[in-house]
Parts: sequence; C-alpha cells; structure tokens
Amino acid sequence: MIHIVPKPTDTPDDDSTGAVIRELERAGARCRVLDLGAVDPLDSEFENELVWVCGIRQDGHQFETLKVLSLHNRVINTPESIVACASKVVTTALLKKSGVRTPETAYVRAEAQARDFLLRHGEVVYKPLYGYDGNGIRLVTKPDELGPGPWYLQEYIPNDRDYRVFVLGGEAVGAICRVSDSLTHNIHQGGIGTPVTIDEEMRTIAEAAAAAIGIDYCGVDLLLDREGYTVLEVNGTPNWHCMAAPIPRLLAEYLIREERRMRA
Repeated sequence: MIHIVPKPTDTPDDDSTGAVIRELERAGARCRVLDLGAVDPLDSEFENELVWVCGIRQDGHQFETLKVLSLHNRVINTPESIVACASKVVTTALLKKSGVRTPETAYVRAEAQARDFLLRHGEVVYKPLYGYDGNGIRLVTKPDELGPGPWYLQEYIPNDRDYRVFVLGGEAVGAICRVSDSLTHNIHQGGIGTPVTIDEEMRTIAEAAAAAIGIDYCGVDLLLDREGYTVLEVNGTPNWHCMAAPIPRLLAEYLIREERRMRA
C-alpha cells in the first residue's frame, strides 16, 4: 500500500497529487490518501509502509508526525529533506558543503554585515527564508531598502529566464525554461514555461544538487551566468508545470518500485 499525503496547495485546476494518484491507479497499485491529522505516529501498527509526501504545511504537528513515521516506514521525500529545501539557508549550506555552484549568499542579523554585502555587490536579491512561489523576493540596490532583518541575500545575476530541472531517483528527467520580464520567473508570478532539452552541464549540476540535499525527487532551479549554471533553490515539493516529460507517470513508477523494493 502506498499512503499519500496530498499537497495542501492543490486546486481542481492544478492537482499534483491527483495526477500521480491517477497514474498509480492506472498501474494497478494500491494507494490511499493519508490524513496526518488522524495518525498517531506512536502507534506501532503503522510500520513498514511507504508514505509519499506530495506536500506539507508549515505545521509542527505534520512535521513531527512524519519524522516519527520515518523511523519505521519509507517516507518519500523524507521530512529532513523537505525541511532542508524549505529553508533557503540550509539549502545553501548543503550546496556549498558539496561544492555545488550557487550564487554568493549571506545570511546575517547585523545590519552592518548586510550593508557591506550589498555595497560589495551593488545589487542583491532579498529572499524570505521560508518563502515559496516567488513571493516576497525583491531587488535591493540601496541600504535603506533592506528593511528589517535578519537578511538572506544573494548576489544579483542579471537574467531574463531561469531553468527548473526535475530530478527523480538521482536522475534528471525533465526540464523547463521559465521566461518573464520580472525579477522572479516563477510560473505563479507570471513566468512562461517551455520544455527544454537537458544538456550535460544542466544534468550534472541538477543531479549534484539533489544528491547534496539527499532527496528522492525535487525541482532544481538554475540560472545561467558567465561561468555556467548556478543553483538558486531546490524545491522539495515541486510542481512540474509545462514539462514535456510525463512526470506523474514517472513518479508513480518510482513509488511502485520503491514499495516493491521494501517487500523484496
């Protein structure tokens, strides 16, 4: 049985969970939606199961429940990897630890450090630490635009597009280019996504980013600068808008394989 924690942001017109459930059912896999609010993770009867987390609220109860369930069950993605992706600081730290290219970044509470970082780069991008869908991201050009700290700041890399690569089981399986005339190219912010072929440099850095996080599947967001691709973020509960690759089917097949591996 594959137990499914649905993405809380799903809508009838954008139903990531439902798309994968339909593929699981088409393949004859047994699955059911799991309400984390109705689960006692300390109940020893819930063991040796596969739990797929399509999404999670920023909710202490859900996280603690999943963390305990992961002690005796196979949870995809693991709570730790989802939380690592949710925190831009942790994501950056893991990328740097593994030597994966990412823009120069500072996370500081002291205003003098934030000002120094800004003055050194001239322009920086401020990002909310736990933001999503491109919300709250803004370009900062003067110290009085910093706002209240602490600050997560990245060097600004001029661009009119970014790339999202979907990595599944350590392999890059699909990618899109997102184009817009705004600072962020997220589709929720008006970006237009177009499928692209995954080139070898894109594949290498996206797969390295997923390995650095230690995650089953993710969306790796890239920018192209003068030196090549650099990783902006790793999304642990990604959508797969506009991708030519059949991501729901590939993800369903991966879940089925992982559940069979557990039973072998």
